Amino acid sequence: MCSHQSSCPVTDTRTETPHIVSAHPEQGWTLLCDGAIVFDDTGALLPDGRIVAPHRVPADQLAVAA
Repeated sequence: MCSHQSSCPVTDTRTETPHIVSAHPEQGWTLLCDGAIVFDDTGALLPDGRIVAPHRVPADQLAVAA
């Protein structure tokens, strides 16, 4: 895992932001130092195996370009 300090904060505490260890924007995901994988669609896979569902905006609330 992370070697920059004794341990990184857990992703779901939201007190500190873990740093990026490996970014793969072409594939749509980023690995954080706490072991979480964050996806471009706002979903995530936490180190303990829990899943964070994507936070999608309903289509009727999206802005439309004129």
